[in-house]
Amino acid sequence: MSDTHAQSVAYVRDTFIAEQAPPTREAGAVKWLRENLFSSIPYTILTLLALFVIWQLLSGFLPWLFGGVWTADSIRGCREVLDGARGGCFAVLTERWNQLLFGFSYPSSQYWRPTLALVLLFVAVAPVLFPDLPRKLLIVTLLYPFTAYWLIWGGTILVPLVALLGVVVGYVAFTYAERRGFAIGLLAAVAAAAVVWWMGGLAAENGQFLLRLTPVQSRDMGGFMLNMILGTVCVSLSLPFGILLALGRQSKLPIIKILCVAFIEFVRGVPLITLLFVANVVLAYFLPPGTNFDLILRVIIMITMFASAYIAEVIRGGLAALPRGQYEAADSLGLDYAQAMRLIILPQALKISIPGIVNVAVGLFKDTTLVSIISMFDVVGMIRGPILASTDWNGVYWELYGFAALLFFVTCYGISQYSQWLERKLATDNR
Repeated sequence: MSDTHAQSVAYVRDTFIAEQAPPTREAGAVKWLRENLFSSIPYTILTLLALFVIWQLLSGFLPWLFGGVWTADSIRGCREVLDGARGGCFAVLTERWNQLLFGFSYPSSQYWRPTLALVLLFVAVAPVLFPDLPRKLLIVTLLYPFTAYWLIWGGTILVPLVALLGVVVGYVAFTYAERRGFAIGLLAAVAAAAVVWWMGGLAAENGQFLLRLTPVQSRDMGGFMLNMILGTVCVSLSLPFGILLALGRQSKLPIIKILCVAFIEFVRGVPLITLLFVANVVLAYFLPPGTNFDLILRVIIMITMFASAYIAEVIRGGLAALPRGQYEAADSLGLDYAQAMRLIILPQALKISIPGIVNVAVGLFKDTTLVSIISMFDVVGMIRGPILASTDWNGVYWELYGFAALLFFVTCYGISQYSQWLERKLATDNR
């Protein structure tokens, strides 16, 4: 019977057929081009038109870029070197790079201080941005604001040390008094920190300290350094204030809810440039005569208020997106309001709100250029003011504004890419 069955089968292969390469039209770059650029006649026409536009742009831009002049002392020197040829006058960047980055009044011998503060910024934010790093490194993040203040503004190190002590004392007072209520703990922390800072101010005025850097006034700061200071400080401050405003808007206490709603709606209904004019001009009328209220501090307050209102609405959307069961789960575990928000609600709401928060942060960083309208010499203010007002470089526009655009693009693109990475890492609901 087995012999009969064996004779009925003509041939049985006992080895696999060798793999064959796919057709050229169905693999590699050819397949990608067919599917994405030339999949139909309309797409083919659009692709050819786009290639034509790109060619026209590059044919004018590349000779201007690679044929530019990098060594000259004025725009007239650039024109003499070019002698009618097409090319950019990039010598303005090599001649005025320090003003574009640090302003025209910051001491050139002290450029290492803001540069070191920028390097330390990446070290300080790493434990916050990358959760896999050891939590012990957060001590570096805590110390950075006080170190950066001392590096950039200079003076005695006693002032940031006392400020740090005030924060520590305030935290200890809050932890101790929180057992009697969140509001009591908050008031105790503010009172303790205020007392320590007041004592530190007296010590800084009447005493000297061993470690002392050359003091630099706020009016001497400018360039892209000023944009980085405003962007970093305002984004860092607006996030916690935005969370508090979002929670206050959902509070069951009528007074707190009304105040938060009024603040959010008023700030969101007023342009940022109006708030900056208030910080520059109007705010001085409400201060006692002779009061010296630093302009940078006033601008930081107004920009932080503006960004906090928008972040509050973004976080409120994240809170509204959570199912009611999460709140009920926190109640079933016996958690109070502060514990439920810290351990269950806010971590999920913030994860949902990441795209909106990043959008506000990027927009806020770009809006720091508006301070040039109130006579603060950021990178745009330096271009519009001292550089283009000089007869040596009057007429150089594309090179200067292109350099400023490149600085902002690199910074904002980095923020955007990090946010996308964080979203993928925290996408636990899709695993």
